[in-house]
Amino acid sequence: MSRAIWKGAVSFGLLHAPVALHPATQQDEIDFAWLQKDTLQPVGYKRVVKETGEEIDRDDIIKAVKYKDKYVVLSDEEIRSANVKSTHEIEIVAFTDAEDVNFLFFETPYYLAPTKGGEKVYALLREALLDAGKIGIALVVLHQKQHLAALIPTAQALVLNTLRWATEVRDTDGLELPPAGMKAAAVKKKELEMATQLIESMSEDWDPTDYKDSFRDDIMALVKRKYDEGQAEQISEVQLEEPEESASEADLTELLRQSLQGRTHRPARSRPPSRQAPPHLQKTRHRATKAVH
Repeated sequence: MSRAIWKGAVSFGLLHAPVALHPATQQDEIDFAWLQKDTLQPVGYKRVVKETGEEIDRDDIIKAVKYKDKYVVLSDEEIRSANVKSTHEIEIVAFTDAEDVNFLFFETPYYLAPTKGGEKVYALLREALLDAGKIGIALVVLHQKQHLAALIPTAQALVLNTLRWATEVRDTDGLELPPAGMKAAAVKKKELEMATQLIESMSEDWDPTDYKDSFRDDIMALVKRKYDEGQAEQISEVQLEEPEESASEADLTELLRQSLQGRTHRPARSRPPSRQAPPHLQKTRHRATKAVH
């Protein structure tokens, strides 16, 4: 079983479920080592030879792959020559519905922009994908690593979103999860109905501009306060709050009732009438764009 990297809780309304965070992915790629050009000794990411502690220039670093008991040195040109086509081409190998690609596979998005002479084919592919409600599945080499990727249309641009390989997505074996199904998980019909009502009452149209990094704001507020109080170089003693305990089964119905009541009495969040998301974040006319955000 994978090791938990974070422990906390999921909360909605007044309900509170303690959880542990486990990695859902893992690395599965060639591990290029950095070596000092003259001695072939491993170099750390701060350009320091691991064995001697010597700091060296970037020009004195070469790439290598450890094979059996030796490092095999490779130049950038040799790496590209292994498959010239794949290093200069995004090869679409299939088309599929966006919702058929599990969200766990999506990794990093990139905008694609046409270069001179490619504008019409670019526009044709974008409009055809939008019209068909499809995304492209492609192969591409970036940063000396081959990626599976999704080619996703938006109203303005084509987006290349790298995908994880199947070997990089972990399964759930070893995690202690409640059994699937209401009966097996001992979920009562009334509890399910009320939880569904609560979810519906908290549902709204997705607008990414509604959200901001409040954690960053809180950290910067703390930094400013310590600076203003002349405590910039001091570590303060703080009393951390204990995490809430999970509600007992007997409390669930009551907590759901109180949560629903709170949503009923809470005024709807108002948005300024002039406010509008930037064009690249606005909804487009086909479902294929759902995977971008």
